[in-house]
Amino acid sequence: MVTRVKKKTRARAAIAGLGFSAMSRQPVGTIRELAATAVAAAAADAGLRLQDIDGLLLNKSPAAEPEELPLRLQNDLGLRDLGLLAAMDSEGSTAVQMVQYAAMAVREGLVKSVACVFADTPLKGSGAGGGDAFALAMPLTGVEGWEAQQGFLGATAAYALAARRHMALYGSTAEQLGAYALACRQWAALNPQAFLRKPMTMDDYLASPFVVEPFRVFDCCFPVNGAVALIVTSADRAVDGPQPPVFIHGMGQGHRGRSGLSGDDPEVFTGAIQAGQTAYRSAGVNASDVTQCQFYDAFSYAGILGLEAYGLCPRGEGGAFVAQGHTAPGGKLPVNTGGGHLSGFYLQGMTPLSEAVIQARGAGGARQVVRNDLILVTGNGGCLDYHTCVLVSPHRTLA
Repeated sequence: MVTRVKKKTRARAAIAGLGFSAMSRQPVGTIRELAATAVAAAAADAGLRLQDIDGLLLNKSPAAEPEELPLRLQNDLGLRDLGLLAAMDSEGSTAVQMVQYAAMAVREGLVKSVACVFADTPLKGSGAGGGDAFALAMPLTGVEGWEAQQGFLGATAAYALAARRHMALYGSTAEQLGAYALACRQWAALNPQAFLRKPMTMDDYLASPFVVEPFRVFDCCFPVNGAVALIVTSADRAVDGPQPPVFIHGMGQGHRGRSGLSGDDPEVFTGAIQAGQTAYRSAGVNASDVTQCQFYDAFSYAGILGLEAYGLCPRGEGGAFVAQGHTAPGGKLPVNTGGGHLSGFYLQGMTPLSEAVIQARGAGGARQVVRNDLILVTGNGGCLDYHTCVLVSPHRTLA
C-alpha cells in the first residue's frame, strides 16, 4: 500500500475534448478517415477550430500497417506549424501514454492543444469477428517462431495461461471470471453506446463456448471498427472551454520485462504495480482514494488482476472482490462503467479513457456514478507486459 503524500496537488493539464467517429462491426471507412473524423469531433467538443491544434499524437493497432495511420494525417486535417507530432506504439498501453506525453508537453510549453487519436478497422467484412482480426502469434518464449508452429495464436491463448497461473496460485474460479463479465454487462445495459446490452446470467456465461480455457466467449473483448480522439490542453484553457474539464493529476508507467527464469511470474506480478505506485505518489493520494476504475480489460482476467496490482484489494482476492458485487452497479468500487472491452466496445486504450472523460464530466446518464472524484484509468499491452495509468478528476485541486 502506498503511503499518502501530505500535500495538495493542483492540475496543470486537462482533457478538454472528446470525439468519436462512427463505430460499427461493419466497414465504415479507413483507419485514416475515421481518425480524421474523431479528431474533428474532439476539437469541436473542446470549442476549438482545427487550426487551433498544435500537437498531434497517433496510435494504431499493432495489427495495422504503418501507412494506415501515417503522420500525413496532419495534412488531411489541415494542421500547420505543429510543435508536437508523433506516431506512438507501446501496444495497448499507448493511448494512455499519449495523454501522459501530451500533458507533459503542455506543461512544458511545447504546445497549447494536443489531439490524441486511436483508430482501428479490425473487422474487414460481413461476419468477421475478433478471432479473424487478432489470431496472430504473440511471442512470449523468446524462441523465434515457436508460438506460430505450436498454434499458440492470439492474445487469448497468452492471457488464458496467465489466468491459469492465478487460479493455481490463489484458487480463483471460472465463476469469478464470470462475475466480472456479468458486472460489465450490467453496466453496458445502461450505456446506449455499448454493443452488448442483452441481459446475461451466470448460466448464460457458463453455457457459452470456450475460446481457450479458462476463457469463454464472454471473457473476451468485443472489437469494433472506429476511432476515438481526445484534446489535451492546459488546465487554465480547459476551464474556459464549453465542456467540464477533466483534470489530469497523476500518471505512471511500469514495464517489468521477462527474464525467462523460474520465479519471474510476469503473469501475476506485473508492471502495473510500479505504474500505480508512481501515479499515486505524483497525485499525492492513496489507492483507497480512488472512487472508480476504467481498466484496459481485453479479457476478464485483466480486470481482476488490475484490482490487485493497483492496490484496490488484497493480492489474490480480486476474483472474490468482484464476485461480491463490488464492481457492479451499486457496488463500492465501480469498474468499467460503460461495459468496458467485454460488453461496451474494444477500441483498445481509448475505451477506458473515453468512459473516464464521460464519468468525470457527469455525462454518463443512467450509468453515471455519483462518486467521480478520482478515476483510475489504465492501459495494458502485450501479455501483461506494458502498463500505464492516469488519475483524472473533475476537481482541479486534490486535497
